[in-house]
Amino acid sequence: MEFLKDHYVIQNDLVLIFISVILGLLIGAEREYRNKSAGLRTFILVCFGSCLFTILSIKIGVHDPDRLAANIITGIGFLGAGVIFKGDNKIDGITTATTIWATASIGMAIGSGYVYLSLLGTVLVLLILNSLTYFEKIIDRHHKIREYKIAVINAKEIPHCEELFGKHHLKFGVLKQQYTQGSIATSWVLSGKNINHEALIKDLMEDETIIAYQF
Repeated sequence: MEFLKDHYVIQNDLVLIFISVILGLLIGAEREYRNKSAGLRTFILVCFGSCLFTILSIKIGVHDPDRLAANIITGIGFLGAGVIFKGDNKIDGITTATTIWATASIGMAIGSGYVYLSLLGTVLVLLILNSLTYFEKIIDRHHKIREYKIAVINAKEIPHCEELFGKHHLKFGVLKQQYTQGSIATSWVLSGKNINHEALIKDLMEDETIIAYQF
C-alpha cells in the first residue's frame, strides 16, 4: 500500500513538472517570436526550475517549506537583471525581465499543486504581452516621445530647428549640445502625434541647413 502511495506521488510530481514545461514553452514561444533577449529555452527552464524547487521545498522543508521557495524569488531577480540593458534612447528588456518573474510565479503555483491558478496566470501573461501592444500603438499614435540628435552648421541655425518643431506641433526640450569643428549637434526630446514626427523627418531630409539627424 505504501509502495502504491509513493508511486502515485511520483506520478503526480511528474505530471506537475510536465505541465510546467508546457506552460513555460507557451510563454517562451511568444518571447521567441518577438525575438527578445530571453527566449524559448530560458522560459521553459525558469518555469520548470521554479516548479521543481517548489516541490522540493514542500518535500524537504517539512517544518519550514517556504525557505527554499523564497530563495527562488531572489534567484529570479538576478536572472531578470541580466536581460535588462540600455538602448540608444531607452531601457530595454524590462518587459522580458518581468515576464521571467511572472513565469517563475507560475512554476511555483504548479509545484504547489495550484494547476488551475497557473493556467489562469499563463493566459493572463500571454494576453498582456499580445493584446496590450495594440493599446501601446494607439498611445504612440497620439503621443509619441522621441529623442533627436540634429547637427547644424552654427548656433544661429538652432532657432530654425525650433521653428520646424513648432510648424509640426511638436513640444520640444534640449537635452544636451555638443560642438565639433564645423558643426553643433543638439539632442532634443520631442513629443507629439506620430504623424507629426513623420512629417518632421521628411522636412529634416530636405532642409539644407540640417547637416545630419538621428533619432
